[in-house]
Amino acid sequence: MSHKVFIDGEVGTTGLQIRERLETRPEIELIRLSDDKRKDLDARRAALNAADVVILCLPDEAAIEAVSLIDNPDTVVIDASTAHRVAEGWTYGFPEMTEDQRDLIRASKRISNPGCHATGFIALTRPLTEMGVLPPFFPVTSTSLSGYTGGGKAMIAEFEGGQGHERIYATALKHKHLPEMQLYSGLESAPIFSPTVANFAQGLIVEVPLHLWALPDAPDLATIYNILSAHYADEPFVRVASPEETEAAKSLNGDALRDTNQLVIYVFGDEDSDTVNLVAVFDNLGKGASGAAVQNLNIVLGLDETTGLI
Repeated sequence: MSHKVFIDGEVGTTGLQIRERLETRPEIELIRLSDDKRKDLDARRAALNAADVVILCLPDEAAIEAVSLIDNPDTVVIDASTAHRVAEGWTYGFPEMTEDQRDLIRASKRISNPGCHATGFIALTRPLTEMGVLPPFFPVTSTSLSGYTGGGKAMIAEFEGGQGHERIYATALKHKHLPEMQLYSGLESAPIFSPTVANFAQGLIVEVPLHLWALPDAPDLATIYNILSAHYADEPFVRVASPEETEAAKSLNGDALRDTNQLVIYVFGDEDSDTVNLVAVFDNLGKGASGAAVQNLNIVLGLDETTGLI
């Protein structure tokens, strides 16, 4: 059975990677618009309504407009923009987040693809808040090291033109991923989040350090590790590194999982100081964007979730 898919915004960084993951799959029929029709309202409206699934790779305002053009009640939308991530009526497209998240995605017509930083942060914190180890009121900080492709065409041109430099950004502490990071982690307040753009193209490291002694029940390292390991035990794309693997990891490369949909969690810690550093490593354009969109597409189409992904 052929499934019609339209990628609105397929010439952007995320859109191109989604198209590459789909164009060789025989069960997927891509609806394509010629260059002169990509911004034609009537052509886009026809494509949006002809598709079984629409994947939006657009700026927020354009994504909102695209949704308004859809009147086909059977069309499923997967939005990779920020526009609908905390919007009412939209399902958050992080299948591994909770036990029933896949079922919610499968039954939904409106799915918001998670932000890349948010994916790592939620992966590290949500299992802990669900188990009550990390209370909702607890103040949390987070940092990240991200490939420059996350900044879009202008930043890509800057770095690939030899003008790019590693730097922190979002210094006003108002990063656009914060609303979803707060909501889906189960925290009452947004974390203090400080991201860094690095001089590599694809990849992402998200860190959440915690003073275990400051948590209400003062959990030890083993408790944190066991909670995360149990939560992701049967996941095809998210895994928790073993204590032996973690101990051997004296350093981590941000682009280690480039071109995959994998996310690896490390539980680094020091028992003497009763501290832990939770670390998620993945591809900002893979599990953080295009890979996640394809994973959600597979779920809503009733296909094997891993189809076309590594």
